[in-house]
Amino acid sequence: MLDLLTDPGQRMHELAKRLFPLNRSLTGEGIRESLKILQEAMPDMTLTEVPSGTQVNDWVVPEEWWITEASIQTLDGRTLVDFADCNLHVVGYSESVDAVMSREELEPHLHSLPSQPDAIPYITSYYERRWGFCLSENQRQALGHGPFRVRINAGHVDGSLTYGEVLIPGDLEDEVFLSSYLCHPSMANNELSGPVVMAATYQWLKTRPKLKYSYRMFLGPETIGAIAYLSRHQDVLKSRVRAGWVLTCLGDDRSYSFLPSRLGGTLADRISEEVLSGRDHRTFSYLDRGSDERQWCAPGVDLPVCSVMRSKYGTYPEYHTSLDDLSFVSPAGLQGGFDVLVECLSTLEDRPRWRSLVYGEPQLGKRGLYSTLSNIGSAMSARPLLNVLAYCDGNHDVNELVSLTGMSGFQVAEALDVLAREGLICET
Repeated sequence: MLDLLTDPGQRMHELAKRLFPLNRSLTGEGIRESLKILQEAMPDMTLTEVPSGTQVNDWVVPEEWWITEASIQTLDGRTLVDFADCNLHVVGYSESVDAVMSREELEPHLHSLPSQPDAIPYITSYYERRWGFCLSENQRQALGHGPFRVRINAGHVDGSLTYGEVLIPGDLEDEVFLSSYLCHPSMANNELSGPVVMAATYQWLKTRPKLKYSYRMFLGPETIGAIAYLSRHQDVLKSRVRAGWVLTCLGDDRSYSFLPSRLGGTLADRISEEVLSGRDHRTFSYLDRGSDERQWCAPGVDLPVCSVMRSKYGTYPEYHTSLDDLSFVSPAGLQGGFDVLVECLSTLEDRPRWRSLVYGEPQLGKRGLYSTLSNIGSAMSARPLLNVLAYCDGNHDVNELVSLTGMSGFQVAEALDVLAREGLICET
């Protein structure tokens, strides 16, 4: 197994460096090769193929896209833009083209960022057929008037969408869900930091002598991969997942970011907020969502999933450009992303929480815990027990019970001892 835990930051960066050049898209060999490399670090990961044309909820799995070469050249053979130099140079899922055209004819097919003249933008057209080139604004201005020889050798074939999954069993069937995605070409923070942190987290989980929860990990193309996975596993996920995190944008050296679940307040939300409270971070709204939390938290699905990131996608200038490279992602940044996730999972694993074993309110009187003679104030003696029991839903630890009830830590601990002794609650 590829070791990621000896100097994790450096090892994760080396793994990202191997993955960086591969031309990934929603489907095809780029994502398969990437998943096979990640299997070296996560040997339990199994790969599943979902055929093109498969209906997955409201979506359809697209055809596979392949590309071998693409360029813009002068008629005397001088290459101005070359896919071989950077796989961001071609609009994702482009059709083939082989033509001589003027600058005026070529111009509608060019994409650049005037505000970032050195950056090549990442552009895709997954669900509508077109072709195009992405280039820096500086390159665009230097193209000249043409005419140009324009070539893209690419195509679409029936194939399949590929995703990977891992299930690490714990003492409980209750699951923690970790998801990340692989569907973009060479962008390090947006594309690769999540998968490499997931791989290191997999190895960290494997080193623990005991796991309370079971851990389910998903790696696939963003959006359509998550939808395909939900179409096959939604019932299991809804019944078992207690907490979850989307792993993305975990590798830069800037501050941290938190994006809550759709309605907030889940176990994962509360743990994330606690872990980040001691770090420089920015909290976003679910309205700022943009990754697979859109699928996991969608109405009717409502998995308790949130995101802890370094710089949130869409907020840093390097996002979805060639500037999101291996110099933007650092070993120290990846180490910080890994450390935050591990702290979240450690908090989840190591802090006991309690769950009521009785449906509804238990009868305390027959246990000698509530006065059998009703008079003014008779209920007050049992109020501490009932207040603690009111939040024994398996989601709250001692610190949260203290905060919710207004009782002291000693009073909460005393109430938990009584309730456990009477068989009314159990630790989860």
